[in-house]
Amino acid sequence: MSAPETANLLVEVVDLIARVQINRPEKRNALDTATRADLMAVLDWSSSSDEVRVVVISGAGGRAFASGADLTEAADDPTSTRAMLFERRIYDAVAECARPVVAMVDGFCVGGGCELAMSADIRVASMRSKFGQPEISLGIIPGGGATQRLPRLVGIGQAMRLILTGEIIGAAEAHALGLVDILVATEDLHQRTLELCSAIARNSPIALGLAKQAVRASFERGLGEGVALERDLLCRALATEDATEGIAAFREKRAPEFRGR
Repeated sequence: MSAPETANLLVEVVDLIARVQINRPEKRNALDTATRADLMAVLDWSSSSDEVRVVVISGAGGRAFASGADLTEAADDPTSTRAMLFERRIYDAVAECARPVVAMVDGFCVGGGCELAMSADIRVASMRSKFGQPEISLGIIPGGGATQRLPRLVGIGQAMRLILTGEIIGAAEAHALGLVDILVATEDLHQRTLELCSAIARNSPIALGLAKQAVRASFERGLGEGVALERDLLCRALATEDATEGIAAFREKRAPEFRGR
């Protein structure tokens, strides 16, 4: 089954990597309702596709990864915008995706765009990127999970500083704080991100999904409960054909051929 058709995304799958690009450069890749729906559809498809083992999300145009919510849309239909807060959201779709999701950030990554990057499993950014949660300057607060995810990444004090001031910070500071996982020169961003994704894609899609589930649970569960979940997920992994193949390949000193079974 091919990837769903979308109006605001460019999607291609190469070597088990789904490359998903937000394609609204004239709006700095602002996340309007249609774009969010497109992203959720592609992530849901990726979860069950044999063609995909890792998803990388980026923004078109070189100026922004995503500049947050489309404020024009929000101003035109505030009732619909408020209702959307209680529906399934793109940030949930990233977390629920059975494939690892990598955010490849180049340019502005602010507001809902920063929240989208934070919901990803790994963030790779160019030196020219900028990060921040400027909602406070509009008389509102973040609504896509920043108040919860940002403290987990950078600590409560730094999260308070960024959210309460609305300050936009550079990529080097974001990396030092832990908001960015891998920082590279702008010209090396695509190559370094694809190298990372290729290293991930070599592994069993079943194991990748179980590992993602286990690590994400560490944010939500106590240590004992998390370790118990890890044990249960390992038992599930050991029962797969991929595990049998991986162990056999190790013994035979060859590369494994994982089939997702």
